Amino acid sequence: MSFERRREVGDAIEVDEVGIEYGIHGEFRLRSAYQPIFAPRGRFLHAVAVEALIEPHRAGRPVAPRAFFDSVAAPDRLFVETMCRVLHLRNYRNIGVDGLDLFFNYNPLINDHRGRALAEIRLMTRHLSDLGLTPAMLVCEITEQAADDALLTRLVREIRRHGIRIAIDDFGTGHSTEQRVGMLNPDIVKIDGTWFSDFCRHAAAERFFRPLVSTLHDRGARVLVEGIENATHLRVALDGGADLLQGYYLARPALAGTVFEEEPLHTDALLGRDAKVIPLFG
Repeated sequence: MSFERRREVGDAIEVDEVGIEYGIHGEFRLRSAYQPIFAPRGRFLHAVAVEALIEPHRAGRPVAPRAFFDSVAAPDRLFVETMCRVLHLRNYRNIGVDGLDLFFNYNPLINDHRGRALAEIRLMTRHLSDLGLTPAMLVCEITEQAADDALLTRLVREIRRHGIRIAIDDFGTGHSTEQRVGMLNPDIVKIDGTWFSDFCRHAAAERFFRPLVSTLHDRGARVLVEGIENATHLRVALDGGADLLQGYYLARPALAGTVFEEEPLHTDALLGRDAKVIPLFG
């Protein structure tokens, strides 16, 4: 990333009255939101990480992220993705909880020039300590699996060399397959939420999900199930041996600056009630 590009990203970021940073792109205001990720421990689920997400606003009202990103012109996509990542890293200190890992998205198709992509990764890691972060706290989610295999392998190697862990997103769909897992050796595999929801409709879902989790464990990866939206999803994920859990049934994304409730969630209560969001932020 050139100096000119970095300067432009900084010019597009403002700070609100309480110190939360937000981005400006056209008529949109881009705000960081963080969704908790839980690990089962005994009969409780403990928040161990957050995934950074962008919540676009237009005329003071939230807009669906897909609607915003679909509106971004191709020449501006690298700029917008870079700005989003900068916002997430800078705003992490405003979630009010220490010690949680931070998942952030990285789409290698948006920056598919190897030299620029590697320079961007090095630049990002160089300034982490200024933000109260360490590479060991970060998990880079590879969000687009259609990238060239050679480029993707080189990028993953560079990211990992800097101490950042790798997650493959949307496993079960598109290019996110066991073959790609074998090639990249990710630290974490995220099971696609839509695929998992469809899978859970089968009567023997628990019985068939456990072998998949075991296979991924044998490859050295932890398994994160996203899209947990009801008690059935949670039961299948827990019975299957998933390591990490994420979804609206457990907690919705919340904007940076919202007070974080650190109490663990009781699995017995979650499994015994109808699909209902358990608010983790108040």
